Amino acid sequence: MKKFFTLIFPKMTKYKKQNKEKTAFTLAEILITITIIGIVAILVIPALVTNYQNRAWSTAATVFERKLTEAIKSMNSQETLSGYTTTEDFVNELTKYLKINKICKSDNITSCFENKVLWGAENEEIDITTIKNASNFGQNDWDTETVGIQLANGTTGIIAYNPNCTQDPYNNQFNGLDCIAILYDTSGSKKPNESGKDLRSINVNSLGRSCAANINGICFGSLFIPEAISDEECETIKDDLGMTMCDTMGRDYWGGAVKACGGKANLPSKQQMIEIAKYLYNTDNIVSNVPSENLVLDIEKASKLGLTPLTNGQELKIWLNREASSIGFGGNMADLVRFGLNDFNPNNTASRSIGGYYAMCIIP
Repeated sequence: MKKFFTLIFPKMTKYKKQNKEKTAFTLAEILITITIIGIVAILVIPALVTNYQNRAWSTAATVFERKLTEAIKSMNSQETLSGYTTTEDFVNELTKYLKINKICKSDNITSCFENKVLWGAENEEIDITTIKNASNFGQNDWDTETVGIQLANGTTGIIAYNPNCTQDPYNNQFNGLDCIAILYDTSGSKKPNESGKDLRSINVNSLGRSCAANINGICFGSLFIPEAISDEECETIKDDLGMTMCDTMGRDYWGGAVKACGGKANLPSKQQMIEIAKYLYNTDNIVSNVPSENLVLDIEKASKLGLTPLTNGQELKIWLNREASSIGFGGNMADLVRFGLNDFNPNNTASRSIGGYYAMCIIP
């Protein structure tokens, strides 16, 4: 067949042979090409791997928090969410709604969780054996122990329960996440065990005495959404916590932030939040009297501080330590700062009776 083809198309065969000879690469050209490909791979592959890992960690965190929220909502609807005096009792009930393979008490918590983790903007190494009760999460008034858990999908966690939490089985919007504080690791014992990456948290205001951010020598804890306090509770504690008034609507979220941080002085000032904004946006071009635009939020720093990933149009407001003397719509007022993905506004005031705003404690 080959001879037949050669006889019929002799010129074409010759042309192909000639063409092969003309287009062949030299050994030097091949070596140069391989070298270039190797250099490009060295430069590009680590970034691709990092991006892939970050997406994988974020996806795993989203899935875990969705399942946890669904479990707590189910407990709420079944009226099994509140009424526990210990975290262990709560977790034993939680196993009916969430696939938990192993539970570890606080004195043996590293049987469920990695011994050490990196926490906060400074990647401070935290000894997990010291995380024994809710106060190690910054929840000083819960007075409950921590419990370690391992889930069926490999996620590990440390939970503290809030014995003062309430349930509302007839409210479909009630998520009940204020009933717990949890530190969780989507990759289990695998590295890096670092906050903002595989290590995430809900309602963990601080870890031991670790700082989510250390700005100008001041230790700031992670962001959290405070619970409201009643007018009666506010009147009882306001003098001790440095508050001058209570909210007129009977539900004081700013007062709840003051209580959680142990006093008004432990909430940040506007100037301190401006310094944090400079840190998060990687710029010094922020002043106290006007909003700043065309900024770029450092997502890695923001994640370590507890800011949820923001998209265009989303905003996150944080209570400050100043009570406004005027009364606005919905009750007494307090100052806030506003973070966006590409902008920052240090001049905001809101009714203390409005929930959903964040707080941040200064850790002594």
